[in-house]
Amino acid sequence: MNEALAYREEYEKYELINGEVHMMSRPSVDHSRVSRNVLGIFDRHLRGKKCEAFGEVDVFFSEKDNFIPDAMIVCNPDIVKSNGIHGTPDLVVEVLSPSTAKNDRFNKKALYEKYAVKEYWIVDPYSRTIEIYHLVEGKFELDDFYVSYRARDWENLDAKEKAEAEAHHTIKVSLCDDFMVEVGDVFRNVD
Repeated sequence: MNEALAYREEYEKYELINGEVHMMSRPSVDHSRVSRNVLGIFDRHLRGKKCEAFGEVDVFFSEKDNFIPDAMIVCNPDIVKSNGIHGTPDLVVEVLSPSTAKNDRFNKKALYEKYAVKEYWIVDPYSRTIEIYHLVEGKFELDDFYVSYRARDWENLDAKEKAEAEAHHTIKVSLCDDFMVEVGDVFRNVD
C-alpha cells in the first residue's frame, strides 16, 4: 500500500450515529462552496459576540453519538475544547450529499432533536433549498423552507411564484435578534 493511501485511510472522517460507524464521503465542490459560504456568513456576523461559528469540527454528544456538522454555532464557550465541541451546539447546519442525505434528514435530525439543538438547517446544494427547523417543546418543527432559484428557473415562474420566492429570500436566525441571512448568499458560486 502506498504512503498516500495509508495516510488517507488512517485519517478518513467518520461519524458515530447510535454507536454505528458511518464513513464520510469527500464533499463535492458545490457542497464545499455552500459549507464555506454558510460558515463565512456566520463568522462575519458573530465576530465580537458571545456565540462562535465552527465548521467541520467534531461534536461529542455521547460515547455513541459523535458528529461532524458542516457548520454550527456554539454560544456556550464551556463546551468548546481543543479536540471538538463536547455538548450541544445551538445551531447546526448539514449540507446534503447523495451519500449522507438519509442520515442527515432522519437519523441525525432525530439525534439533534434528542440533544436539544435549538435550530437545525438542512441545505441541499443540488435543489438550492434550505429547510429550517426550530426546537419547540423538545420537538423539531419546520419553521420555513427557502429556495434560491437559478436564473433559468426564475424565468419559468409565474408572478405568484415569484412573489412567494421574494417573500422568502431572507432567513432570520433565531439565536440573535439582528441576524439575517440572504438565501442567495448561501448558494453563492453554486451552479
